[in-house]
Amino acid sequence: MSSPSSSPERDGGMAVSVRLEDLSSPPGLEIDPAGSPVLSPDSSSHDAALSAPAASPADSENLSPDELELLAKLEEQNRLLEADSKSMRSMSGSRRNSGSSLVSSSSASSNLSQLEEDTWILWGRIELIRKGIPHHFRAIVWQLLCNATDMPVKNQYSELLKMSSPCEKLIRRDIARTYPEHDFFKGQDSLGQEVLFNVMKAYSLVDREVGYCQGSAFIVGLLLMQMPEEEAFCVFVRLMQEYRLRELFKPSMAELGLCIYQFEHLLQEQLPELNVHFRSQSFHTSMYASSWFLTLFLTFLPLPIATRIFDIFMYEGLEIIFRVGIAILQYNQTDLIQLDMEGMSQHFQKVIPHQFDSCLDKLVLRAYQVKYNPKRMKK
Repeated sequence: MSSPSSSPERDGGMAVSVRLEDLSSPPGLEIDPAGSPVLSPDSSSHDAALSAPAASPADSENLSPDELELLAKLEEQNRLLEADSKSMRSMSGSRRNSGSSLVSSSSASSNLSQLEEDTWILWGRIELIRKGIPHHFRAIVWQLLCNATDMPVKNQYSELLKMSSPCEKLIRRDIARTYPEHDFFKGQDSLGQEVLFNVMKAYSLVDREVGYCQGSAFIVGLLLMQMPEEEAFCVFVRLMQEYRLRELFKPSMAELGLCIYQFEHLLQEQLPELNVHFRSQSFHTSMYASSWFLTLFLTFLPLPIATRIFDIFMYEGLEIIFRVGIAILQYNQTDLIQLDMEGMSQHFQKVIPHQFDSCLDKLVLRAYQVKYNPKRMKK
């Protein structure tokens, strides 16, 4: 199986410390001389300098024993990083709720002490991300994981909103269907619907080939639950550029077809009996899995569970979608094999989404028991 763009990877075995102000972001999107927004040809990530703040003697006197211990760990980690340049890692290149409250990354940053902030980033590696990013850290950590801090396009956002897009009517029609039960998005004149429209319109202007695609609004909506619209726009641009999402949302949908093809091979290898049953009932993979890839489970699973999966997606990319999909089918194989097409459709709609409500960790644990070989997925 061959993929035109592989899912991003990251070495989760090493912890790094980083100051928000030390991060620099590569060029993303730019406005050309004629005034039209365009994708920058060089949007690849580059290494950022990694450092942690040192406390002055006066500061140290005011710290508790626990804080002093943590500070010592931070300083020791920095010494190790400086001693071994090969161990330096960029936050870029990594590919991976309650959802009920809106948290600005800037406000979250100001509300957290620098010590807390550095603590999370020091130990914020894949083992912890799989357990769920703390809600009050999400805005910061998501931006760091996709290297969306201080993107030049953020300064162009207000100008993009003054322009008109051919996708505006389509966007207006769809935003009313995006998280219709969520308080932030309820009502035609709600703030949520307005900022969602703004972000989707702005992206349709910077990437006219994709424009607007159904499903993408759910991803942007989740971002808006965590951060202001300008920051959500920057994160969405990064996700489209670096996480295969732009290929998924292209009009040809060729990348979606590839994902479905790869998923079918995993199903055939790991759940052959269920695969045979699906085929006998003409229950095609695209009937249930297309939305998994296009909305990253945000329209299939309850928001708290889907947000946990999104945390991991920000680190690992689409691999987690394959893993969770197979884990769901493994868990339901016995029931599904006894059902016809109509019964299976009902099972997917009414039973599966709430199977893990009482234990958010169960699905993630099952997902990492799935045999998944990234190298084989690229063939």
